[in-house]
Amino acid sequence: MKNPKKIAVAYSGGLDTSVIIPWLKERYSCEVVAVVADVGQGAHELEGIEAKAKKTGASTCVIKDLRTQFLEEFVWPMVISGAVYEGKYLLGTSIARPIIARAQVEVALETGCDALAHGCTGKGNDQVRFESTYAALAPHLDVIAPWRMWDLKSREQLLAYLKVRDIPCAASAEKIYSRDANVWHISHEGGELENPWNAPPEDVWSRSVSPIAAPDKAEDVMLSFDKGVPVAVDGKSMGSLALLELLNVLGGKHGVGRIDIVENRLVGMKSRGCYETPGGTIIMNALRGLEELALDRTTLHFRETLSHEFSDIIYEGQWFTPLREAIWASFAAIAKPLTGDVVVRCHKGTATVTKRRSPNSLYSESFATFGVDEVYDQSHAGGFIRLYSLPSRIRALKERHAIDRVESKPNATSSTPAKAKVS
Repeated sequence: MKNPKKIAVAYSGGLDTSVIIPWLKERYSCEVVAVVADVGQGAHELEGIEAKAKKTGASTCVIKDLRTQFLEEFVWPMVISGAVYEGKYLLGTSIARPIIARAQVEVALETGCDALAHGCTGKGNDQVRFESTYAALAPHLDVIAPWRMWDLKSREQLLAYLKVRDIPCAASAEKIYSRDANVWHISHEGGELENPWNAPPEDVWSRSVSPIAAPDKAEDVMLSFDKGVPVAVDGKSMGSLALLELLNVLGGKHGVGRIDIVENRLVGMKSRGCYETPGGTIIMNALRGLEELALDRTTLHFRETLSHEFSDIIYEGQWFTPLREAIWASFAAIAKPLTGDVVVRCHKGTATVTKRRSPNSLYSESFATFGVDEVYDQSHAGGFIRLYSLPSRIRALKERHAIDRVESKPNATSSTPAKAKVS
């Protein structure tokens, strides 16, 4: 790699990226542009971040408000797909990486940078997600991953690095948990969670109350969807961001959306994390309830099959690929009839669908009733079952005939002398 002159850094304002900026300047004698992606991590993380970036050595700090784009271009398609990684994880960190990396590339190109840098460690998934996006959108830019290069190995060493250079940093030597937040979710890793035999302490959680401490009285909420996209709560039309923020508060109040998972990282190791997705859990469950009405059996099963592949694509950072585009085209078609209303009951950590209706419903009470009807002759079911089970019938008959043939043959050993018994 040639010596870069101007580097765009994905900047969060945390300890790692606060060290990365001066480290890059010292190593390459270059200019550094800090790129901050606002994906809904919270005002407390963004407060004063531009000044902070410049104090650590950035020549420019560009803050991009990506919250609505994040939901409408990335999260809602994921929700429609039904993608859930390893049966539990609603992919909160994974789905944010492509839009953050895309914004970083856009700023790099706009400001004349010749390299990109990130603060992902060499043990995690995020390095793959960021660099796969770089490769898809700006393959001509060099990529610098300081954690795979420098000799700084601990939090104490990072703090000492800043102290020697008189660079201010609010971080302390004690950091119990590693957290990553956006408007869709927040993840918690490290500390006591590194031992999977430790139950999560209550101080891990930040967006939801314990289901045990949640209100005893359940609360119903009605979500309205248009082609799979949530557009209203309790009959009130809302923008994507306001809608999710409202449901985050409601879900958090009732302890909805907590998971504790030991997942398989793409890089080969297992990791344990606690994730909170309160509003997202309500939305995901509601849309699955609407599917029950509006999708036929084979289409629903096909969507479920594709969603497994889609969850891997998101988890592995392959958003900007022809395969993702091709699979999404199928999901977009599948979502066309997903318009209607769903009521979800939130209670003690659960979000349960209790009502659903749709103008595209395939459900017919007259078909499903156990009473008298004029649309279904039960005697027809016998012929259907006979045809449906025909392969099993043919196989069983062949096996039966084979047994009969063996049993009808003369005893092959009856004409041969019996063997002498050995006493």
